[in-house]
Amino acid sequence: MIFKANSNEYLANSVIISPTNPRPGEDVKICYNGLLPQSGASCVHAHIGYGFEWQNTQDVHMTRTPSGFETTVTANNHDTLCVSFKDSANNWDNNNGLNYNFNIHQ
Repeated sequence: MIFKANSNEYLANSVIISPTNPRPGEDVKICYNGLLPQSGASCVHAHIGYGFEWQNTQDVHMTRTPSGFETTVTANNHDTLCVSFKDSANNWDNNNGLNYNFNIHQ
């Protein structure tokens, strides 16, 4: 079973989305300042998928900001936005295999 969370549950790992309750078709800003940038990564990509089976996957380049890394994606019609992060050395932050999963409100 997939674990779904709102962004407050991932604050300890420095993963935040806005809005916290996205709807299909809405732009979702993903902010990340977790394990990879804290370990010195200068380039981070968000690995994005939807639903339990990670459909419509894509790697999205994140822009470095003073608060970490950010990118914006558009939520689709699945019930879950799934995110993990990787750096240019192929190191991953996938929340210890649980990934970062956010509800998409229909």
